Amino acid sequence: MTETPDPFTNLYEHPAKLVRAMFAPMTGAIDPSAMTGAAMTPEDVQAWAETNTRLQALWAEYQAEQMSNPQALVPYFDPARWMALATDWYRQMPLAQTEQQQALWDEGMKLWQDVLGQYGLGPKASDKSGDDIELPRKDRRFADEKWRAHPAYALIHQTYLFLAERVGEMVDRMEGLSPHQRDQLRFTTKAITEAASPANFPLLNPVVMERTMETRGRNLVKGMEHLLADMRRGQLSHTDASAFTLGENIATTPGKVVHETPLYQLIQYTPTTEKVLATPLVIFPPWINRFYILDLNEKKSFVKWAVEQGVTVFMVSWKSADASMKDVVWDDYVRAQIDAIDHIRARLDVPNVHMIGYCVAGTTLAATLALLHRRGEEDKIKSATFFTAQVDFEKAGELLNFVDDQQLGAIKALSPDGYLDGRYMAATFNLLRGTDLIWNYVVNNYLLGEDYPAFDLLHWNGDVTNLPAKWHEQYLRDLYRDNRLVEADALSIDNTPIDLGLVKTPTYVQAGKEDHIAPAESVWRLKDHFTGPIRFVLAGSGHIAGVVNPPTSGKYQYWTNDGEPRSLAEFREGAEEHPGSWWPDWIDWLREQDGETVAASGKRKPGGKGDKVIEDAPGRYVATR
Repeated sequence: MTETPDPFTNLYEHPAKLVRAMFAPMTGAIDPSAMTGAAMTPEDVQAWAETNTRLQALWAEYQAEQMSNPQALVPYFDPARWMALATDWYRQMPLAQTEQQQALWDEGMKLWQDVLGQYGLGPKASDKSGDDIELPRKDRRFADEKWRAHPAYALIHQTYLFLAERVGEMVDRMEGLSPHQRDQLRFTTKAITEAASPANFPLLNPVVMERTMETRGRNLVKGMEHLLADMRRGQLSHTDASAFTLGENIATTPGKVVHETPLYQLIQYTPTTEKVLATPLVIFPPWINRFYILDLNEKKSFVKWAVEQGVTVFMVSWKSADASMKDVVWDDYVRAQIDAIDHIRARLDVPNVHMIGYCVAGTTLAATLALLHRRGEEDKIKSATFFTAQVDFEKAGELLNFVDDQQLGAIKALSPDGYLDGRYMAATFNLLRGTDLIWNYVVNNYLLGEDYPAFDLLHWNGDVTNLPAKWHEQYLRDLYRDNRLVEADALSIDNTPIDLGLVKTPTYVQAGKEDHIAPAESVWRLKDHFTGPIRFVLAGSGHIAGVVNPPTSGKYQYWTNDGEPRSLAEFREGAEEHPGSWWPDWIDWLREQDGETVAASGKRKPGGKGDKVIEDAPGRYVATR
């Protein structure tokens, strides 16, 4: 019996051969007449000849670069890794089973008959009524009318959606899998089916085909330029990086760097009010990203807004890791947080500070609080705020798929110099939302040849930082995989066992309703471990937009519950919805902790008379790569 290829091979074997036309310089030249069947004018011939020549020149130039520097192609573009992933996935799936293939074939044939019937074709042609095309499956990747204008394109994308749906159901029905194995297989299936979308193949995508014919292939030339530029930098581009300059149109809030260590710089922002809260605020952003997510521009800046509310704001700017940081571990980041707290207390002669920890820096802030409580130094902290931060990782979402022994071994192999290249983390986070953050840009920028947008949030998202390898492995192993932070005294920081149950500091916890990095259910669990008063707020949107939502935007909403809910589900059931930003709720809460004000004078104004500072904000560290 002849072995039947799996359904994805059946669907894509022929188109995959055609798709090589885009990369004609690797194999030959594009023949547009073969794609359209139409005779070409002399002008068409000349234009397509120029397109082919340019594509060949671009590819030849890139090949020459690779030959001269074999290490230039970073491992994120190693096709062998992705082929191994796909092969392993296929072995786990029941696609090779004859009965499964027959069931898919039978259901697929019915789908084809239903779709063709919409166009007055096939055995169900008589069922058609009216001119409207009503296809059974909808997806925004195929929202353009061109996907429905011709029955061939309708069949292609409807078959794809049908197969992706059925393969996902197979994962849910498979027996003998642990919950973790099922989650991993579900994640891998999603990644593979997203990659297999016909929208990603130029000769299967009618929008790309039309653009190619209209421009005589100039979109493919521009797309090739974009692709090769990204391959050179080892990272998918989302935006026009040349449109942004630190201190000019991003990270523009005025301030001074007032303290510096090999691990971080401390920025103090210039007050804009005559009076300020007596207790200053220090913000610890995640060191897996740049701090200016909280200072993107004047309209979006949390920093600028907080300064305008009369808060003395300090910001930690972490250094992107290099070989000199090969021995940095989690303890060093906790010590750095305490160092920043002590420096601010001494600088302003205040007994304590308010603190904010965002994402991984929030997790670290929880450990810092536990350490200070164990040492009897909790009075250094007036309050703590957590932006989308986790301490209990049992429900940590899709990132748990990256913390088994095989994944940890791969990360170690990618860190030969003692630090993990930030491009790896960027690729990981992009993969969590592959359609939005990978394939959308492949289509727009590589296939359609569109210009990159000048979007500050996307620029920040691609402005990667390197991570100390020892810290990263320790964090993934001890927290994500083994969930030891929530076990009393299971972890020690600076030779001191820590217990989150000791933390009685007044706390404000913000979670994002649609957060895919720190799921709201996971963030909620901080309430199960701290023993002090906690205000929990659920914000609309996700990990970034849920946090960076200024009151002037009028976007989203947030929910509060002044009762005593025991779970996130109970919180939601009794929650009160409020329109707009949660920032005003937070500032009201902060003032309740200590409403005393003082004059914004002396060292409250960094860089004034007699105040020695290092440099202007945003400082050097945020610009290091």
